[in-house]
Amino acid sequence: MSRIGKKAVAIPGGVTAAIENGTLSVKGPKGTLTMGLADDIEYKIEDGSIAVTPANKSRRARDFWGMQRTLVSNLVEGVTDGFSKTLEISGVGYRASAQGSKLKLQLGFSHDVDIDVPAGLDVKCPDQTTVIISGIDKQAVGQLAAEIRRWRKPEPYKGKGIKYQGEYVFRKEGKKK
Repeated sequence: MSRIGKKAVAIPGGVTAAIENGTLSVKGPKGTLTMGLADDIEYKIEDGSIAVTPANKSRRARDFWGMQRTLVSNLVEGVTDGFSKTLEISGVGYRASAQGSKLKLQLGFSHDVDIDVPAGLDVKCPDQTTVIISGIDKQAVGQLAAEIRRWRKPEPYKGKGIKYQGEYVFRKEGKKK
């Protein structure tokens, strides 16, 4: 039994949810998100909440139950509050700047790295060493953050690179004579 799946997802005021043609659409103050529904899971909108239950006793239905409930919860949270990830850049000469729908990174390469920001996401650089990615789709926010981090992962000797805010980088001691 899924402990997460048992809890219904509450629909806050100002948010509407509808199930049509195998898709769940949630509309809120920040926008609209849709999700395809799994065949082995039943979704019911009742009493201001969305209930997710397995449709049968198959292994697949039990495996998908908690994940599908979490995906529904992410839709509701995304259209009400939105999601954000913060990246920290450390290293001499490493910096970032947001220019419209592009993010320009200087990461010690012989060239600048230009990253296109997908529609629906917002990128801000309050200072040259911080990048804040925000949007209503949790998967898209995390994917862009991972793609940016991939250019320079934090290295363990000097700590240079791009890391998530709050991420701990295990530091190593250098060579000894």
